[in-house]
Amino acid sequence: MKRQLCRIDESPLTEIIDFGMQPLGNGFLEPHNFPNEYFFPMEIGFSEKSMMVQLLEQPEPEKMFHDHYAFYSSTSSFMTRHFKDFASQVMDSGYLAEKAPFVVELGCNDGIMLQNFAERNIRHLGIEPSLNVAQEANKKGVATCSEFFSEDLADAIVRDHGQADAFLAANVMCHIPGIVSVVKGISRLLKPGGIVMFEDPYLGDVVSKTSYDQIYDEHVFLFSALSIRHLFEMHGMELVDLQPQKTHGGSMRYVLAHRGAREVKKPVEAILAREKEQGLDQLETFQQFRKNVERSREQLVSLLTGLKREGKKIAGYAATSKSTTILNYCGIGPDLIEYICDTTPIKQGKLSPGMHIPVVPYERFEKEPPDYAFLFAWNHAEEIMAKESGYVAAGGKWIVHVPEVKVIG
Repeated sequence: MKRQLCRIDESPLTEIIDFGMQPLGNGFLEPHNFPNEYFFPMEIGFSEKSMMVQLLEQPEPEKMFHDHYAFYSSTSSFMTRHFKDFASQVMDSGYLAEKAPFVVELGCNDGIMLQNFAERNIRHLGIEPSLNVAQEANKKGVATCSEFFSEDLADAIVRDHGQADAFLAANVMCHIPGIVSVVKGISRLLKPGGIVMFEDPYLGDVVSKTSYDQIYDEHVFLFSALSIRHLFEMHGMELVDLQPQKTHGGSMRYVLAHRGAREVKKPVEAILAREKEQGLDQLETFQQFRKNVERSREQLVSLLTGLKREGKKIAGYAATSKSTTILNYCGIGPDLIEYICDTTPIKQGKLSPGMHIPVVPYERFEKEPPDYAFLFAWNHAEEIMAKESGYVAAGGKWIVHVPEVKVIG
C-alpha cells in the first residue's frame, strides 16, 4: 500500500514523481534469476511540514543489504582519500576525548573510514548489516558487527563499550526508513558533549542539477538542512554545522549535537536561508522538478535513439546503482547500450537490473572502445575523464545527463 504519511512526523505526503516499477538498484543478476527478479513501485513524495522528500514505498532492508551486497567503497581511490580526510577532521578538530575516545560508524562498508581510526589505535565500532562487506572490514582490523542499528543496539553498545564521542555515517542515513528510531538510538549512545557527523547526497544539488538518478531503492530520503534540523530537533538535538561536499555529485555533511552542547556555526543559518530561497520547503519547487526530470528523459532517449540510427556503438561506463533508475525510467536496454563496463568483479558477467544490459570487465572498454560512452558515474567525472583521456584522443565521446543531456569529446 502506498504510504500517505511522512516517516518523520506522520504529516501528509504529496506525490511528486512516479518512476514506475523499478528493480533493486544494486540487483545485478544472472539470466536464471530473471523469473524471480524483484520490482517495486518507485514514487517519491514531499511533506510540507517536515520538508522531507522520501520514497512512498521501499523494499525491505534485507532485500537491499545482504551477504552478497555488490558495492565496496574502497574500489574508488577518490573515496578512499575523501574518507581519510573525513576521519582526519574528526580526529583533529577537538571532537574526541583526550583519554580513551570511542567512535561509532553506521554503515562502515569495508572499513574505508574506520581503518584510519584503527591505525591510530582509537577505540571504534563499525555497524554494517551487509555481511560480506562487514567481513572485509574485520579483515582490515576494523572492529565491525553485522547488524542493523536500532535503539536496542545503541543500548547494548553503551553497556559493552560506553557512550560515543562521535557517531559517524556516510551515504547511509538516507537509506534508513526507520530513521526516527535511529536518531533516538544516537541520542542515547552519544556522550553529552559528543557530535554526530554524517553526509548524504544533497537535495539542493539534486533539484538544481536534475540528478534524478540519486533516487533509487536504497535512498528512501533526500535530505536538506531544513529537513535534518526538523528531524533532530524532535529528539533534543540541534544542527551545529553544515559542510557542503563534492562527493556523489553534491553532498552535505551535517554536524549535530545535544541541544545547547556546542556553538552553532555561521554556515548553518546561511545555508538554511539559501534553501528557503531555492524553495526546498515548497511543494511547487518539486512539481517543477518533475517537469525537469521528464524533459531530461525525453532528451536522453532522443539522443540515444538518434545515435543508434546512425549506426553508432554506445556503451555504459560504470554499473552504478544510479544507472538502474535512468535505464528503467527511460526504457533504455541492450538495443541502445551494448554493454556496461565495470571494475567490480562481483558485478562482471551479470546483467543490469530490470533492463538486462550485460556488465563486462573494464578491459573490454579498452579493447573495443565504443563510439560513445554513457558516463553513469557522472559524479566521478573528473577522476574518470582524466584517466580516460586516451579514449577521447582516439575519437571517443562521452554522454552525460547531469546537469543537462549532452555529448562531451
